[in-house]
Amino acid sequence: MGHGVSSWSDPWWSSRGFPELEGPVVFHGSLQNAAQIAEARPELGLPRWSPGAYCGREGLRCRAWYPQVAELLVDSDYMLTTVDALCRAPEAVAGALADGGGEIFVRPDSPLKPFSGRVVALAGLSPATLDYGFYYDDLALPIVVMRRREVGREWRLVVVDGSVVTGCGYAVGEHGQGREAGSATLDPAVLEFAAKVIAALTEGRLDSVPPLDRAYVLDVGEVEGALRLVELNPFSGADLYGCDLRRVAEAIAVSAE
Repeated sequence: MGHGVSSWSDPWWSSRGFPELEGPVVFHGSLQNAAQIAEARPELGLPRWSPGAYCGREGLRCRAWYPQVAELLVDSDYMLTTVDALCRAPEAVAGALADGGGEIFVRPDSPLKPFSGRVVALAGLSPATLDYGFYYDDLALPIVVMRRREVGREWRLVVVDGSVVTGCGYAVGEHGQGREAGSATLDPAVLEFAAKVIAALTEGRLDSVPPLDRAYVLDVGEVEGALRLVELNPFSGADLYGCDLRRVAEAIAVSAE
């Protein structure tokens, strides 16, 4: 394809020894590095790469895009709150969304995921339950609360310039650890649903809402026999599992140029 690959070096952050790279440069790797590169400021000696990274955190915050696709989400009922507010009064804040066992699903509002989304019990809920003090120390951290839903099959799709360029199935690994790639052959119904999501994200976006990156990842899941939108993720910090990497590279190259 005529493109080069350079390995990332974390010491560049402290030394400001970022290499001069010719032409369009797109990072793919650690989510935190992707975010820093996307927001890099040349006056601070940070890289001048363009586009650098597809990791626009504001446009990918749940609060930015959930309203546009509420009816397509895993659950259309959700609420925005904070770690502190939820943990101080779990039943009062989120009792209406709890299942029969008193459990809810909680995830960060931020696409940088300072903690992983999880099912938690309202009884005894504390900031430590949501990893407070591990990756973050701000009790005012915005979060999303939803009903607990069982998600069956899942698919990861790579979207570039408004179109799905590749995708694959994936599943939770053994003992709930990590993810395992599935088939790269996508059911037409999954692609049709993804196109519906992309249209809603595009047509319903308000001028006051930051735009999505030209490349991002879209996750679809099966809930009670129907396809639903699980989440969006920054392209530059997302695992591509079994996606066709050549198709990804070709699409990103065209878009970046």
